[in-house]
Amino acid sequence: MFVLSDTSSIANHFLREMRDVSIQHDRMRFRRNLERMGEIMAYEISKSFEYVSEKIETPLTPTFALAPVEQPVIISVMRASLPFYNGFLNYFDQADSGFIGAFRDESQPGEITVQLGYHASPTVEGRIIILADPMLATGKSLIEAIQTILSHGTPKHIHIAAVIAAPEGIQYLKENSRCSYSLWLGAIDEKLNHQSYIVPGLGDAGDLAFGPKL
Repeated sequence: MFVLSDTSSIANHFLREMRDVSIQHDRMRFRRNLERMGEIMAYEISKSFEYVSEKIETPLTPTFALAPVEQPVIISVMRASLPFYNGFLNYFDQADSGFIGAFRDESQPGEITVQLGYHASPTVEGRIIILADPMLATGKSLIEAIQTILSHGTPKHIHIAAVIAAPEGIQYLKENSRCSYSLWLGAIDEKLNHQSYIVPGLGDAGDLAFGPKL
């Protein structure tokens, strides 16, 4: 497990702005900071990839440079992850993409479930997957997303990326995941509240990025 906030860096500043209620009202800035976090995590995850040395021609002389052996498949758990996902795509600009639609179902009093309503992706068999979802709260939507991915093939490895995580979600993922994965986080917060929101968290990332939903 890799946690960005364990080290002092500019990522902490972007996360601070995302949490600050006086700045959150600027939707464009919130989306841009989500995108920046995706870019930073893409850089960190890229260090775990395999590279090969390739000969290239410069204006002055031939030389050798490293290139990734393969491109990942970046899967966005919509809707909140779209700016976050875009940050990954900015860096892995030749990657394939996939999309999973997930939403909280609170129709039953006192019960919160996760529903998946959409899935589209290229083949995942034997490939490196980056699963981007900015908030790891209960972990249920991520497990549902992983199960959806596995129903279409067996990836080589899944990199799960989230900006903020709750300890309960991390534990649920550990207990229920049946695949090889790495966890990349911006920060680990204190807990979940009775509505399954992360505390202190930042609120509803989807609403902050795109506006309230019905």
